[in-house]
Parts: sequence; C-alpha cells; structure tokens
Amino acid sequence: MTVPGAAAAFVRSTADVVERVNEARAQGAPLRIASGATWLDAGRPTRAASLLRLDGLEGIVDYTPGDLTLTARAGTTLHAIAQATAGERQWLTLDPFGDAGATLGATVATASWGPLAHAFGTPRDNVLGIEAVTGDGRIVRAGGRVVKNVAGFDLTRLFTGAWGTLGVLTEITVRLRARPEAEETWALAVPDGGAALAALLARLRTAPLAPLAVEVVAGALARRIGAAEDDVLLARLGGNADTVAAQRDALSALGDAAQRPSALWDALRAADPPGASAVRLSDLPSRFAATWNAACRAAIEAGGALVHGSPARGVARCVLAPRDDGAVERFVRGALAHEGIVIFERLPTAAWSAVPAGLPNAPLAQRVKHAFDPDDLLNPGILDVEP
Repeated sequence: MTVPGAAAAFVRSTADVVERVNEARAQGAPLRIASGATWLDAGRPTRAASLLRLDGLEGIVDYTPGDLTLTARAGTTLHAIAQATAGERQWLTLDPFGDAGATLGATVATASWGPLAHAFGTPRDNVLGIEAVTGDGRIVRAGGRVVKNVAGFDLTRLFTGAWGTLGVLTEITVRLRARPEAEETWALAVPDGGAALAALLARLRTAPLAPLAVEVVAGALARRIGAAEDDVLLARLGGNADTVAAQRDALSALGDAAQRPSALWDALRAADPPGASAVRLSDLPSRFAATWNAACRAAIEAGGALVHGSPARGVARCVLAPRDDGAVERFVRGALAHEGIVIFERLPTAAWSAVPAGLPNAPLAQRVKHAFDPDDLLNPGILDVEP
C-alpha cells in the first residue's frame, strides 16, 4: 500500500519509465508500481513515497495469429487483448480473480491466475518474453516473441511474479491458444465430508475428461454467483462437439450433473467484494480435500467468508468482505493454522502485523533484489524482501 496522499506519475513509454526511475534514484524516493491501481492493498504495505502508474502504457505491439503469440505494453487490459484476438478465435488463457479491467502487466507481475490454469497453466507457463526497466534505470529484455526461445538466463520467469520488485514491466509477449469449437459448463454436487470429497476428486482424475477448468465452490459463493445452493464442483468442458458430448457423459457418470451458463466463470472472477481480504492455502493436489477443509475452517473462524478452490493446483482461496469486528485477525489466525503453504493476497494494513515476517529463501531473494534494484526503489517491502 502506498503512503496516503502520495503523488502519482503517469507514463506512456518505456523511455518515460526510465526517466521516472532515474528521478526516483536521484531523490531517494521509492516507487509503488501500479497499472489500474485497483489492488493497491495487495501484498505487504510498501514504503513507497509516490505512485508510478502504467495504465497509460497501453496498446498491442505485435500480434501474429499464425504463431499464436502477442506482444503488448504492460498497461494493456486483458479485455482489450480478448477483443483483439476474438476474430481469429484465439484467446489468452489468463483469467485472474478481480476486476475485468485487469492489465497484462499487473497480472504477470503478480503471477495471478484463475480457473483456466487447470488446463493452461499460470502466467509463468504463458509468458514468452518481457521488457522491463530495472531499479538502476537499465532496460532489460528476456525471452522472445516465439514459443521456442531458450537462450540465456530465464529472466522471464524470474520477473513473472516478482511483484515489480526487480523491474518495472513495460512490454510482455504471451502465448495464445485456439478457442475450442464448443464449450459447456456443468455443475456437480459436492458431498459433505473430506473423505467423500477426496473420493469424488479421485474419480474425477481417472475419468475420461480433459476439462478446461475445474473449480470447487462453497455454498455461500455458489449462491452469490447463481451456481447452486450448496457446495458445488464446476467443470468447464471444451473441444469439438463430439469431444464435449463424451466428456459430458463421463462427468454425469460421477454424480447428478446439471448444465449451467458459461457466464458463471465471469461471475466467479468478479465475485470478490470491494476491499476484501484474500488468502490462498495450498498443498499437494492429492491433499486438496484437506486443504479445502482448512479453508472452510478459516472462513468459519472469521464468521463467514467466500471459499473456492482449484483441485488440480491444490489451492483453496478464501475471500473475506471488509469487517470491523476483529474478523480479519481471526481470519489470519485460522489461515495460519494450515499445515501447508499460506499466501496472503490482500489484507488491511493493520492486519499484516499478525502475519509472520521473513521468507524461507530470504538471503537469496535479497541478493537477486540487490542485483536489479540496488537502491530498493521498486515496491520496497511488498514481498518482505529487504536488501
């Protein structure tokens, strides 16, 4: 989170970013990097004195449908990319949770992903190349504009998910996919009890299915988006008509399945209440039932939260609407009781004091940070990495 009342600088080119970073170095004034600036409460609070806005750095630089690749500036929205590729029946399979106007730069910088990661992977699987401005004012480029490019160090994956702490992403090349000929969304009731859920997911993994997405949604959230009254498993099927029909039959063999409108996926993506707190619990996919139960317990501990999860990724996500009765602190305690990995996406500033500091690989992270941002100017503190 940026210091309240901080000035904002808007940029429209990579040269503008270099100029602004060099000014910040000269002034010793750290920068909070943002695109749409709708998730400034994501990550730990920063010590940045001013805001560097990238939403003016927009536009598609190159689109080669035959190669299934696209290069765009960081402030380009995912919606704009979807519109540009629709005519070729192609799409960028990044569907992070949150506002529909999410930018490519913010999605890649935070490595955010949604249900389509089930079949297509996370940003690290879909970003082919990047251009960025480091904290010492250098322009670095990594990867390329073709799918097969393995020369040099894999800085593309390093910068993806670094939350802008190594460099300001200015241009990104991504892999596109062909849209399926047919798509259907189906809902399957989720049985009560961890053992029953684990059994259902085991049967799902061995069924003749290749869904685009599978998401388990708890009752409160399922009702909010109009999917079901109780816990439900949503499956997004895609392919040609025959393939979809065969998958539909295989899914129906697992339980009482009912077709739902495909718009449910957009509703799920936009379901986070404004200013909500969010946390992800994760473990091995084979332990998803236990992770799901831990997420539901954290939701109950907080007095109620929206819960959904991706079995294939082993991740359950809890979203708590803004509360003033100590619910966030209870939410944090409940999440920290999970034995696997806990990642806090968004919390009120005061609540971060309840989250243990220190990364397991902090010394290595500090050295990497110093190599690209020696003065600790870019999003300082957002990842709990100090030089």
